[in-house]
Amino acid sequence: MKLGHFTLLSGDTMKLLPCINKKVDMIFADPPYFISDNGKTIRGKRVVVKNFGEWDKIRSDKEKDKFNREWLSLCKKVLNENGTIWVSGTLHNIYSVERCLSELQYKVLNIITWQKTDPPPSLTGTRFNFSTEFIIWAAKSSQSKYYLNFELMKQINGGKQMTDVWRIPSVAAWEKTAGYHPTQKPLRLLYRIILATTHEGDTILDPFAGSCTTGIAANLLGRNFIGIEMDEKYVSIGCQRRKEIESTTNSNKILRKISENPDEITVLVNHARPQTLQLMIRTGICYLRAGDSKGSLQITPGFERMQYICLHSGGENVHIYRLLKKGTFQIWTKNTLEKYGFHPSHAPYYIVLHFNNTKEELFHKPSNLKQKINTYQARIRPLSDFTGIY
Repeated sequence: MKLGHFTLLSGDTMKLLPCINKKVDMIFADPPYFISDNGKTIRGKRVVVKNFGEWDKIRSDKEKDKFNREWLSLCKKVLNENGTIWVSGTLHNIYSVERCLSELQYKVLNIITWQKTDPPPSLTGTRFNFSTEFIIWAAKSSQSKYYLNFELMKQINGGKQMTDVWRIPSVAAWEKTAGYHPTQKPLRLLYRIILATTHEGDTILDPFAGSCTTGIAANLLGRNFIGIEMDEKYVSIGCQRRKEIESTTNSNKILRKISENPDEITVLVNHARPQTLQLMIRTGICYLRAGDSKGSLQITPGFERMQYICLHSGGENVHIYRLLKKGTFQIWTKNTLEKYGFHPSHAPYYIVLHFNNTKEELFHKPSNLKQKINTYQARIRPLSDFTGIY
């Protein structure tokens, strides 16, 4: 199937990889973990037998190495000199993948620990619950001048360098409306990987495409996609998922969902009169009414993750600064604010937030701050609204 910037090939990846006649900029691979042993596991709220298919049957270490060495060798031939590859796995296969990457002279850059915030419970009672997977990030060679959008990842992480532990939920129900795949990855995970290591217009390859999560995330972010999947059932699901994002309304809705996560940093958006706004910037003090429902900030979930403040005057003259301390505020009286030159007149008490007024943040400034109803009301918005990636 080929639909716009989405190409999905049906067949064995070992046979089809040599047929790809163009270089790709990034590869994301979710190969078999080799964990199907007919044991019991939780799927949703049901206990099911752990048997994903013949492709996932348990194999010996020698067989795993042979399999991983073969497909990784083929991938290296189609990867750009400065491209990178991401390979997911668990303890069942990730050691074999790392060995083969090293043997083939890839350069391992990081091993990401994906910590699932909502792992299903273990049924055995004899081991700690499995709540993580690992994703190896490697360059094609030690000479590769690979790309990492370091600043964007830092912004997403609240101004701090992003670590190699990512807390992201498992696949949500809304991601499975086209059908079920037993090892499907969440769009939020691919969203971060693609933003971190590719440019808009790049080409991404997934040699074990499954239900095409990589392809959906790639196209939503303006990247080209080539996928290979041997099971016709999942090829059909992948094609249906791709058709679902043809609608601009639907694609925007999905993109907004995947750009958010439960730990995302938030931004306080606050309107102030032009003269007051300038004084706030000079003093590093932002204040807003507390206790008055007309325009006051409601202390809602997300306040504790607030790390930036966006000041504007009726949607114009927009400035963004970092708070001195994440998720905290003080309560000041009207008289205290007056000592700093302010002239509050709506309430006896105010919420006060202190910010670093020596450095303005270079975030994307939303054009939709001026709204019919909420322009003059303080509110909390996710940082992804300001990073220029939605």
